[in-house]
Amino acid sequence: MAGANTLNFTDGAWDTEVLNSAEPVLVDFWATWCGPCRQMTPIIDQLADEYHGKAKIGKLNVDDNGQTASRYQVRGIPTILLFKGGKIVATKVGATGKTDLQKMIDENLQ
Repeated sequence: MAGANTLNFTDGAWDTEVLNSAEPVLVDFWATWCGPCRQMTPIIDQLADEYHGKAKIGKLNVDDNGQTASRYQVRGIPTILLFKGGKIVATKVGATGKTDLQKMIDENLQ
C-alpha cells in the first residue's frame, strides 16, 4: 500500500538503489506485524511525495529482506537510516514525527 513515490527496497537491488544513489536515500526498515511501523507509513509516503526528485524515500521489509537488515544491525523497528554517498549519515530508531525526518533529510541535501 505504498504511495506513488515510495520506493520498495530489496536485498537484491540494495547496492544499486541505495548505496550507489546520487541522491540521499531515506530507508524505513519495517515489518507488516509492527504497529509503530504501520503508523509511520503515511509519513513516509508524504515525504516520498514531497522530496521526489531530490531524495529517494522508501521502505525495506525486514522479514522479506533479512540480509540487508542484518548488514546494518537493525535490531528494533521501525529503524530509519539516511544514506548519502553510500554511507549512513543519520539514524532514528522507533516511531518519529514528520518534522524530525524532514530535518534529517534537509540537512543532507546537496
